Amino acid sequence: MENETVSKNFIENIIDKDLAEGVYDTVHTRFPPEPNGYLHIGHAKSILLNYGLAQEYNGKFNMRFDDTNPTKEKSEFVESIKADIKWLGADWEDRLFFASDYFDQMYEAAVKLIQKGKAYVCDLTADQIREYRGTLTEPGKESPYRNRSVEENLQLFEEMKDGKYADGEKVLRAKIDMASPNMNMRDPVIYRVAHVSHHRTGDTWCIYPMYDFAHPIEDAIEGISHSICTLEFEDHRPLYDWVVRELEYPMPPRQIEFAKLYLTNVVTGKRYIKKLVDQGIVDGWDDPRLVTIAALRRRGYTPKSIRSFTEQIGVSKVNSIVEYGFLEHCLRDDLNENAKRAMCVLHPIKLVITNYPEGKVEEFEVENNPNRPEDGTRTVTFSRECFIEADDFMEEPIKKYQRLYPGNEVRLKSTYIVKCTGCKKDEDGNVVEVYAEYDPETRGGNTPDGRKVRGTIHWVDANNCADAEVRLYDNLFTVPDPDTGDRNFLDYLNPKSLEVLTGCKAEKNLETAVAPQSFQFMRIGYFCVDNKDSSPEHLVFNRSVSLKDGFKK
Repeated sequence: MENETVSKNFIENIIDKDLAEGVYDTVHTRFPPEPNGYLHIGHAKSILLNYGLAQEYNGKFNMRFDDTNPTKEKSEFVESIKADIKWLGADWEDRLFFASDYFDQMYEAAVKLIQKGKAYVCDLTADQIREYRGTLTEPGKESPYRNRSVEENLQLFEEMKDGKYADGEKVLRAKIDMASPNMNMRDPVIYRVAHVSHHRTGDTWCIYPMYDFAHPIEDAIEGISHSICTLEFEDHRPLYDWVVRELEYPMPPRQIEFAKLYLTNVVTGKRYIKKLVDQGIVDGWDDPRLVTIAALRRRGYTPKSIRSFTEQIGVSKVNSIVEYGFLEHCLRDDLNENAKRAMCVLHPIKLVITNYPEGKVEEFEVENNPNRPEDGTRTVTFSRECFIEADDFMEEPIKKYQRLYPGNEVRLKSTYIVKCTGCKKDEDGNVVEVYAEYDPETRGGNTPDGRKVRGTIHWVDANNCADAEVRLYDNLFTVPDPDTGDRNFLDYLNPKSLEVLTGCKAEKNLETAVAPQSFQFMRIGYFCVDNKDSSPEHLVFNRSVSLKDGFKK
């Protein structure tokens, strides 16, 4: 309907008001990650929100690295973040920036504050600064160095820059209000000494700006209109506004906070993920059990599924936890529509069709995706011996079991109806072969006598198939909230979060599969080619998500 009203989120309402009142004439957003780890699903929400707003209002979107803390930053993280954002589809065009691009301007900004009497060099230690800061109920105490002259502060700050002082020996603090009810306004540190090489500027600097000082300057320099961040920065907003006001930037940006994304049964904090990586509990930052964007990509998630997820959970000012199952639901929706089908047997047992001519090979056409006829068909071969799933045969069937057991008929997908005649066991009583006879009149779905066959099972030609390793992933944690309260999240690791199956048998067509291709393995789930370990000589598939949707809508 043309007149249908689209409900807007609170950020869009703020932007609409700003544009209507002429506060800004264009919308300019940014995504500003710190390159100290890999991005995760929460960052994906922020990326897509900022980029989406720029698109919606025909504005601009900047990509900017907040690389102000060289002790934790690496070029590896810079490259991984760029790859993740491009994969998600957010295009920064020619606007790729780094906080370190502005180090000279930040230094001059600090000098300006000193000249205005709004910043001073302090000799208190970090512990003393904390002690002087006061509490939520008691005001802070002024530093004994707070009233140094402008000239002395300028000289000391220059000496800090020139490397005269050791790490922690002196800091530069904003002079605001030690009695402020907002702890962030009690003379926060805005520069510290750190004799550390920077991944971009090398040893040019031995002082670095603090995030709360650097970030508003970066936004202002780049002409950002709306600086969108998560709720934990709400108490920092007065400091953000103070910095851009005292530095007299025209058209100061507006900071807007929204709720972080929390998911059940995972951890998203970088320090938690780093611990899992450092202790070898997971296979790197891109382990498919994690929810880093790199891990989700390796697991088989698609940009479309993540966009759908972030759009549907929406934007709010209230923190909440989203079921991991809903993220899976969004992926399942995408793959059900778009993933090609294939047959793969995870726990193979041989099926011998005793009345099928030895040496005979037939070809069958199988649809690639019943939802997308345009995807066409593929050819699979069929011969006397096939592999089927071990649990598709029971010598003594349980109630309502519709698969192979002596005397029962099933259809082998797209080929023939076969009737089980028995099995062969080893000396330990384990079934090693299943026997059946086929009905040649039932080729390709025909049932000339109209008889009903309830079960259809998948299979692969034992004489023309591919060997594969299949990795079955499950939740990394056994509880929905492993990192809350006083919990040690490592106490809640799921010992069954990964099961590696070797000796799986896949249809021959899958030998040419490469990442990021995804498939629905019929009757089993959705799987993707592992983008790290798979090769034509050693196929590796990761389970992305099961067929059954357990999410309660």
